[in-house]
Amino acid sequence: MFENYRVFETTLAGRPLKVETGKMAQLSNGSCMVRYGDTSILCNVTASPKPRDGVDFFPLSVDYEEKLYAVGHIPGSFQRREGRPTEKAILTSRVIDRPIRPLFPKDMRNDVSIVCTVMSVDPDCPPETTAMIGASIAISISDIPWDGPISGVVVGLVDGEYVINPTAEQEKKSEMHVTVASTADLVAMIEAGANEIDNDTMFDGIMAGHAANQQIVEFIKGIQAEIGKEKFAFTSNDPDPVMYEAIKDFAIEDVRAALDTDDKLVRDERLIPVYDAVHAKFDEQYPDDVAKIDECLYKLQKYVVRRWLLDDGKRVDGRGINEIRPLAAEVDLLPRVHGSGMFTRGQTQVLTTVTLGSADDAQLLDGLDDETEKRYMHHYNFPSYSVGETKPSRGPGRREIGHGALAERALVPVLPSREDFPYTMRLVSEVLSSNGSTSQASICGSTLALMAAGVPIKAPVAGISCGLVSEGDRFMTMVDIQGLEDFFGDMDFKVGGTHKGITAIQMDLKVHGLTPAIIREALDKTYKARLYILDEIMLKAIPAVREELSPYAPKMISTKIDVDKIRDVIGKGGSVIQKIQADCACDISIEEDGTVFISAINTENAKRALAVIETIAKDPEVGAIYKGRVTRLMAFGAFVEIAPGKEGLVHISKLDVKRVEKVEDIVTIGDEILVKVVEIDEQGRINLSRRDALIQVDGLEPEAPAAEPARPASRQGGFRRRDNRRED
Repeated sequence: MFENYRVFETTLAGRPLKVETGKMAQLSNGSCMVRYGDTSILCNVTASPKPRDGVDFFPLSVDYEEKLYAVGHIPGSFQRREGRPTEKAILTSRVIDRPIRPLFPKDMRNDVSIVCTVMSVDPDCPPETTAMIGASIAISISDIPWDGPISGVVVGLVDGEYVINPTAEQEKKSEMHVTVASTADLVAMIEAGANEIDNDTMFDGIMAGHAANQQIVEFIKGIQAEIGKEKFAFTSNDPDPVMYEAIKDFAIEDVRAALDTDDKLVRDERLIPVYDAVHAKFDEQYPDDVAKIDECLYKLQKYVVRRWLLDDGKRVDGRGINEIRPLAAEVDLLPRVHGSGMFTRGQTQVLTTVTLGSADDAQLLDGLDDETEKRYMHHYNFPSYSVGETKPSRGPGRREIGHGALAERALVPVLPSREDFPYTMRLVSEVLSSNGSTSQASICGSTLALMAAGVPIKAPVAGISCGLVSEGDRFMTMVDIQGLEDFFGDMDFKVGGTHKGITAIQMDLKVHGLTPAIIREALDKTYKARLYILDEIMLKAIPAVREELSPYAPKMISTKIDVDKIRDVIGKGGSVIQKIQADCACDISIEEDGTVFISAINTENAKRALAVIETIAKDPEVGAIYKGRVTRLMAFGAFVEIAPGKEGLVHISKLDVKRVEKVEDIVTIGDEILVKVVEIDEQGRINLSRRDALIQVDGLEPEAPAAEPARPASRQGGFRRRDNRRED
């Protein structure tokens, strides 16, 4: 039945990699099932037979679909089925997209869709890079024009040794998680998170990943040679060269004059009459290609900018090649938030706020890995006004999610542990103005906001980007690229880190890949720029982390109790913990290991709740003093609750330092009084003394004791003798 069924096998990082074709999804342009260990991913690519009308870009979509049956889970949603993609799935789609997109013909306008469906997950065999390899194979064997293949691996650093595709256990100990994609010769994509790794270690790790990729690229080429289809022909969407040259001759000097400014608004204003003049002259000459005239003008701007950079060493805004735009850093812009910081670089400006919450505010996750919650969230918003446009907000798109994740990844390595700082943290970066590298500005703004909020980060983090213009073997890099240099350049190499080392990298390319020399130069340039931003700008705005939290931030206390006591603290149906929260105006979260987090608007309430919990969790000791509440009055004394479910008797003779005639003369029900534990009998009954507590705490002198009246035998000691139980 499956005449074209083929199986290809190799190994990757010591684990079997198997590719099956010709059995499933045979109506796709290209399809394969990739099995890496027990990870199984079905990858399909399809293309429309005709170009899409009215677009001036290559319409590629990449979707990484997580199916929870892959890890034996039923979705937690109301409908019990997968809904919109998780943030991790979106980020993986972007990681797959970035090395693949530049290898398609830039003048093709046929829709291309790549879908990677995760059907089984082995925690020791990463599905993300398996999907990248599968997508590469599916496109390579299809009839869709593409200048691949590529391969991708994860590089870890465990005990000082590089590990390709580390296992789940190795990941826990790894100092970095670097995803590297490569063509046969070049590094096509880098996505990294690291614990302050120095440039040399990072560079060598990237090269280790590149070497592993080259073996898989050769494996894919073998599959393509054996079963690959002939690539189809497509209609080029490039403008007519004659039309382009005519427009170039007519408008090049005006374009140069328009672009030669450091102000984006001035540049856009200057280009309007240039566009009008070109259309006035050429619309009638090319009535069927009016839309292509704008493409010619875009291509002309690109030509001017690239020639300035490569031939003259000139940047659009007049800066030096390694010069950073004017910088500014501020904190405490918003009085009521828990922390705020704004970072400005030229016409790029980002304001970040910090909100601190309790452990219960952590984000719950329902994905394919073992991560079930996040205590640190970074959200990035890119409103249309930041680029001077009028477009309604429709929630975060893939770009916003990607940039927020990059800033989050850059800051995670310097955050305090949960034990040291038991807060949930949400950062929101609002892009107020954008002219290049807003993601890196959000890293800087977030560091400022965290320090202003009093979050004890290990070190400040800054971010900066490096651009590239290349032509054959010639290339030049420039630090801190602005919008035009990003649009018309070949690379956006973003690096975040501390004085000590790198915490995050994200590399976007418009060319097939980078040589080791370019990567090395980009790392060196971003390091120098990062130190300048930290020392000369950020640390002058706020030299150190604030010692105290904002008065509007919740106050958090944590403790640890015996696991066997968790039930007592929670109480039947949650009655005890709910009462503590109501009485102390606080939120309490208890984890399975007995860790207790208490959050309150002021420290006093949190300490009160802590005292109650510790009283419940720890058996009362003779000599300990508690603040208790009077619950019942008897002729012979008062019953006092020192913690929910724990009650003791204060005998009338122990109610005060002076003689007491009637219990009601000293206390009433509901009073809160200090009491001292004077005895715990063999049956666990607690005898308390207010008298001893007053003497010890307030230093009061007791009256000489008077002879006590005789009491009935059944009432001696405040207990009924019947059944050896207290009166209730």
